[in-house]
Amino acid sequence: MMAFAIAALVLIMMPGPDQALITRNALVGGRYGGLLTMVGGVLGLTVHAGAAALGLAALLLASTTAFTVLKIVGAVYLLWLALQMLRSAARSRRQPPADQPVAMPQRRSAYLRQGFLSNALNPKVALFFVTFLPQFLSVGTGSPQAEALLLSAIFALLYLAWFGLYIAAVDRLGRWLRRPKVQARIEQITGLALLSVAVRLAIASR
Repeated sequence: MMAFAIAALVLIMMPGPDQALITRNALVGGRYGGLLTMVGGVLGLTVHAGAAALGLAALLLASTTAFTVLKIVGAVYLLWLALQMLRSAARSRRQPPADQPVAMPQRRSAYLRQGFLSNALNPKVALFFVTFLPQFLSVGTGSPQAEALLLSAIFALLYLAWFGLYIAAVDRLGRWLRRPKVQARIEQITGLALLSVAVRLAIASR
C-alpha cells in the first residue's frame, strides 16, 4: 500500500495537462476556480478508475472502434480547450495593468466541466489505470475488485491533497501571477501544452 501511495504521488506531481489547466483556472477564477477544476479532474479520474476496477476499461481497450472513438472525442475537446486558452492569452496581452479582483465567470460549473472532461475523455487515463493498478494488487487474497477500488480511492485522495496545496500556493502568488503579461504567458503555455496532448492523443495507436 505504501509503495502504491509513493508511486501514485510521484505520478500526480509530474507536470501535465491537469496541472496546466488547474493553474490557468486558479488564476482566472481564483482559488474557487482552481478547486472546482481539481474536483472535476478527480471525478474524471474516478470514472476510469472505477471502470478499470470493474473490468470495463479492459473491454474498452479490447475494442479498437470504441477506443478510437473515445480517443478522437477526447482529442477534439482538448484541441478546442487549447484554442480557447490561446485566444484568452491574446486578449490578456492587450489588458492594461490593474489591481482589480479576479472576475468570476457567470457559470462556475465551467471549471468543473473542464476538469472532468479533460480526464474523462482521455483514453490514456483508462490505459493508465488498467496497467498501473494491477501491479499493486495482492495475488490470491480477498476481492481484486475491492482492492482495486481502494487503491483508486487512495489515488483520488492523493490527487486532491497535492492539488489542494498547489492551488493554495498559486493563490498566494496570485497578485503577481495575474499581471496581464504573466497571465498571458501562462495561458499561452497552458494552451500549447493542451494542444500537444491533443495531437499526441490523436496520433497514438494505443
